[in-house]
Amino acid sequence: MTTTLITGASSGIGEEFARQLAARGDDLLLIARSEDRLIALCNELGRASGVKCQHFALDLSGEGACRVLFEEARSRGLEVSTLVNNAGFGSMGEFASLDLSRELNMIELNVGALVELTHLFLAGMRERGEGAIINVASTAAFQPVPFMATYAATKAFVLSFSEALWEENRERGVKILALCPGVTETNFFAAGEMQKPPMRGVQTPREVVGAALGALEQNRSHVISGWLNYAQTQAQRLVSRSFVARFIGKTMRKQRSEVRG
Repeated sequence: MTTTLITGASSGIGEEFARQLAARGDDLLLIARSEDRLIALCNELGRASGVKCQHFALDLSGEGACRVLFEEARSRGLEVSTLVNNAGFGSMGEFASLDLSRELNMIELNVGALVELTHLFLAGMRERGEGAIINVASTAAFQPVPFMATYAATKAFVLSFSEALWEENRERGVKILALCPGVTETNFFAAGEMQKPPMRGVQTPREVVGAALGALEQNRSHVISGWLNYAQTQAQRLVSRSFVARFIGKTMRKQRSEVRG
């Protein structure tokens, strides 16, 4: 049974991927830690779209979790034709003062789990000569972000990794896309217990996912969601990376002091 697998599917961008892909007729396997939310979403999408929507509650940052998910999909007889690697989280603060175990857990989920799931499911796609993988990165991937140093670094990895795999697989019938949204109307900052950064051009999950699916159809290697986000990332190429780091650091530091005040 051909199925789309979405991680981090219980809310935000992951949930919106589930809604838009169900609307176009994809059967789904939804992954997140919150089983109650997954059950409710599967029931809703099944009734509304008539697709087969399955769920599996799992913390992908746990040891061996990705292999467990891969074997679970196989045991259900599912052929994963599209993989959406959306699970991830962020942190905010001076790196030296942040909890190290949480920073390492972020790297394991944002990078480690994404790489492992991509490797596990990509092999079958290459054998079949078709498939797609969407890796959710961020506009934070294009520059260092002081006070969100680890998060931005993980997303820089996701962008570089995805673009390299796009080239390796574009003649094998497998599409690879890095989705790079900016600030989006989700619970991302609340879930990470973070202050929202200064925001311009905030997008909805619907807009972000729409941009991703459109870019996937064009077999692009990456897409920056939103014209303002695109303009900002391109403008940074005109100045040095150290200038960008200082500018963002100054902005983030000011915003943090205003919140405390």
